[in-house]
Amino acid sequence: MSLSEEARDRLADVVQLQPTKNSELQDRWDLESGSDVHQFLESELSEYYFRDDNSLIRATPEAADLVDVEPGIESDPDDGVPSRVSVTPFQETILSVVPGPSDRSASVVAVLQAVRETGAVDDPDVDDVRSGLQRLKRLGIVEVEYRTVPTYRLAVDRDEFDVSVSE
Repeated sequence: MSLSEEARDRLADVVQLQPTKNSELQDRWDLESGSDVHQFLESELSEYYFRDDNSLIRATPEAADLVDVEPGIESDPDDGVPSRVSVTPFQETILSVVPGPSDRSASVVAVLQAVRETGAVDDPDVDDVRSGLQRLKRLGIVEVEYRTVPTYRLAVDRDEFDVSVSE
């Protein structure tokens, strides 16, 4: 199956963002709806992606070979702990302020305030922070603790994984 330049670029996004979901790809690809994402995946990339047990979108090994992009996450084969993750600049800022694994977890609002204090992001939105934390949770480097509200902290020490930033 020969891919158009657009399909190849979007496949690279799937490889890099995996595990991902329709809404993240919708934002990245500037599409109107998650249905548009699903339609594109099925019509153009059906051979190169699958949904895992949690319905998250992942690239096939062939997809990663086809595009010259590193997968969004690499894990240590011995313990499954992420050793390298690919995140957006905004998610990198979240990682820099989210409490460590031995610290008291912080609410989305507390993380939002900490992100604002960095000055790295111009007036971030609480929904953007929540979405960023959820992606970092799916990558396995942030965990959630349910108290009165969901709170977050790193699942592993900062020095146990490397971060690469993608636009």
